[in-house]
Amino acid sequence: MKIVLPGGSGQVGTVLARHFHQRGDKVVVLSRKAEQRLWRVVPWDGCTPGAWMQEIDGADVVVNLTGSTINTRYTPANRKLILNTRLDSTRVVGEAIRSATRKPKLWMNASAAGIYPHARGESFDEFTTRTGADDLSTPETWRFAADVCKQWEEVFTAEDVPGTRKIALRTTLLLNPNKGSVFDVLIGLVRKGLGGHQGDGRQCISWMHDADYVRAIDLLIDDESIAGPVNLCAPAATSNAEFMRELRRAAGIGIGLPAPEIAIKISAIFMRTEPWLVLKSVNTRPGVLQTAGFDFQYTDFGSAARNLVRRWKLNAY
Repeated sequence: MKIVLPGGSGQVGTVLARHFHQRGDKVVVLSRKAEQRLWRVVPWDGCTPGAWMQEIDGADVVVNLTGSTINTRYTPANRKLILNTRLDSTRVVGEAIRSATRKPKLWMNASAAGIYPHARGESFDEFTTRTGADDLSTPETWRFAADVCKQWEEVFTAEDVPGTRKIALRTTLLLNPNKGSVFDVLIGLVRKGLGGHQGDGRQCISWMHDADYVRAIDLLIDDESIAGPVNLCAPAATSNAEFMRELRRAAGIGIGLPAPEIAIKISAIFMRTEPWLVLKSVNTRPGVLQTAGFDFQYTDFGSAARNLVRRWKLNAY
């Protein structure tokens, strides 16, 4: 099987590319930067038709993961970059599929669980029609992030590619132990004694272990009845306080200093990021995956954390 990953040089793309490569697929990553990897890396700019479109022709699956990082300050310039990299890449991938002689059977396009409202004692599955963009009780930056996801999916839905099945991947916090990953950063905080709860600790975190993530992607490829948005998350979210407690337990660290909301907001300024990434409550349910009979290996965060810490230690030493 030939699988093309536009924007596949980041953390999520690397997890998928490695998985597909190990199972014997022909993997092509479209990237703005030249890299030596175990799979082919083909240059593209994420917005302009070009020679890279030849890779789409004859591909079985396309997984577009392109998008500038949201882990930044939401200045006007960064907002434009965050939105346009997602919309432009989606449009040009759609153009490549339409122009292909041998069109892919499946196009999966990244989205995010950030599309959902701030979770106040409720959880959301793919049938939820409300979005965080309409939640006027939350800070404007939170609504901006949700609106990006909303526009992203609207552009994806509007792309007319007859004969190609389409799935929007509403990914939550994907946990893998690779260097530079979110998990790597969090374990670093825990080991420094800074692994206490953040904010009041009651905000929900929806997450997914990388082993379940790649198996879920395999299911989406194989099950031709699935189309539309799909939540990629474990069956149940956990609170921030419980999340950090299980991380400390898995790492063998007894104490973790908490980070009050005001400290998070101040530190976010100096770290050039946005506090919503920590403070927003994200509580999603994998309705489509569960209906399809997906068998999760990691349903509780404690067991996931123990596995990830073991693998992280192998990478670190």
